[in-house]
Amino acid sequence: MTGASVLTGQRRRVIDPAEFGRVGVLMGGWSSERQVSLWSGEGVVEALRSRGVDVTAIDATRDNILRLREQRIDRVFNVLHGTGGEDGTVQAVLDLLGIAYTGSGVLASALAMDKLRTKRLWKAEGLPTPDYAWLRERADLDAAARRFGYPFIVKPSEEGSSVGVTKVKSAAQLDEAWQAALGEHGRAAMAERFVSGCALGHEFTCAILAGEALPTIRIEPDGEFYDYHAKYVSDATRYHCPSGLDAAFETRIRSICLQAFELIGARGWGRVDFMLDGDGQPWLIEVNLVPGMTAHSLVPMAARVQGMDYADLCWAVLETTLPPVAGVGQ
Repeated sequence: MTGASVLTGQRRRVIDPAEFGRVGVLMGGWSSERQVSLWSGEGVVEALRSRGVDVTAIDATRDNILRLREQRIDRVFNVLHGTGGEDGTVQAVLDLLGIAYTGSGVLASALAMDKLRTKRLWKAEGLPTPDYAWLRERADLDAAARRFGYPFIVKPSEEGSSVGVTKVKSAAQLDEAWQAALGEHGRAAMAERFVSGCALGHEFTCAILAGEALPTIRIEPDGEFYDYHAKYVSDATRYHCPSGLDAAFETRIRSICLQAFELIGARGWGRVDFMLDGDGQPWLIEVNLVPGMTAHSLVPMAARVQGMDYADLCWAVLETTLPPVAGVGQ
């Protein structure tokens, strides 16, 4: 049945796993999100194998990603989270090697990893995102405190999984928040106005797959906000999908999230995080172009509501790496 496929949305629907060729699942890597990436990768490998895909698990290093052709890899399912795998670096290598891969290209990946520039682009195009400040030196943090008042958020501008994020509630936390945002290697940092929640809550996310915004998810974190512990460690964080939003408002929000995703040139799949304030106004926070695929991850939750199990989702994401059938959907 090789070649039996149709174009639906932004992905070519296939039946025969042989169409994918040999698939390398890039996981692990060298960022602060290495462990999360390994969890994601293990799930993807198992799911694809269960569907008959010829898949190879690859714990990525700076050396072995340059030798993927030697392993006869035809395409890559990238679940490298954070620096290197999500910021356009690995994407550039794969482009040079001529290997198709899941997710966005170099430019969109670099933009999405830089929260400051993403927010500048959204703001310039009239999309709602909380006020922010670039923290170039410690004095900028004091200025941000005066501008935003307490509480406000301090975080790295180029990090994921809520690494280094602090909800600053008083001046006594400023030094600690500054150090957490900078990390060991002096990352770029930013401050952001805190968005107080609506009656339902205030943390939401919207998964994107092949040009479609999936049902939104409302998050009740175990703790004050959706930090690393709440995401990957705690079993007390609660998720609601459907999120409970009014149907018309849900449609509007999904449209805004899809626009935010496409505005930075993203493709394939990803996730847009947003908050709702006390007046029900949506505020875009960030976009994640290599979302988690762990047992706690959000994209698989939204896919289930859409009628796709975990293996279906992995298959669908992989389908986005295939070129359209000649003469179809063009």
